[in-house]
Amino acid sequence: MTSPFIWLQHLLPHHAVSRMAGKLASSEVPWLRDRLIRRFIAAYDVDMSEAARGVGEFTSFNDFFTRELKPGARPLADASQYVLSPADGAVSQIGRIEEGRIFQAKGRHFTAAQLLGGDKQAAARFDGGQFATIYLSPRDYHRVHMPAAGTLKSATYVPGELFSVNQVTAENVDGLFARNERLACLFAGPDGLFASVMVGAMIVAGIETVWSGLVETHAAKRVREEFGDEHTFAAGDEMGRFILGSTVVLLFEPGKVEWDARLKAGAAVRMGKAIGRRR
Repeated sequence: MTSPFIWLQHLLPHHAVSRMAGKLASSEVPWLRDRLIRRFIAAYDVDMSEAARGVGEFTSFNDFFTRELKPGARPLADASQYVLSPADGAVSQIGRIEEGRIFQAKGRHFTAAQLLGGDKQAAARFDGGQFATIYLSPRDYHRVHMPAAGTLKSATYVPGELFSVNQVTAENVDGLFARNERLACLFAGPDGLFASVMVGAMIVAGIETVWSGLVETHAAKRVREEFGDEHTFAAGDEMGRFILGSTVVLLFEPGKVEWDARLKAGAAVRMGKAIGRRR
């Protein structure tokens, strides 16, 4: 039997709710901004000791939510040997892409082609490869970094729903991560092609990249940008950030990555830590 929470997810006007949350979060009115920040810190037990700025130094709630960390707060593993976690969070699922399908939860799957916005050519290269889905909770650091060195080849905005992303929705909403609004980025690296897909969720007010700034979200059409060699990153470099949200899905070609066997669904990860070995 479907829970009331799932029914509510289907009934709510996802984008209208998210736009309204975005307006509140971008407000620079001091009393509103500071109240939102302080209540959020208390509600989610946010560790501010590692933040580069103090509570009173943010221009808006969004500025706080995408806060930078103090230098050295996230030391990087040896990228010559390992794939790095792109974000703080928890593993939702991790494993092998089987016949183009990516495991979501409890018998539910979605395809790499769906996740990438219909790019069947790129999806075919990941068949038999490895995926990792990492969920960022509200208390986490919300900047997204490179899991490996690579040159940006394309970035595709894919319009979609904005279901909440958590274990309950993963177990009850078909194709959740390939159904929600997302930005699918493809990179060419020393070990071949890999993807880093930033997936939105309910009240995610935006996705931002270091190469083009704020992505126009809540839009109706798919938008793909192609790139040459102008945007090249080292492992651990920042590539983007979530303004309120959500989840990162990594895809690697076959034979390139062997995940750390200790990483199961629910395992905590920190940006820059080794999550797999390069092969």
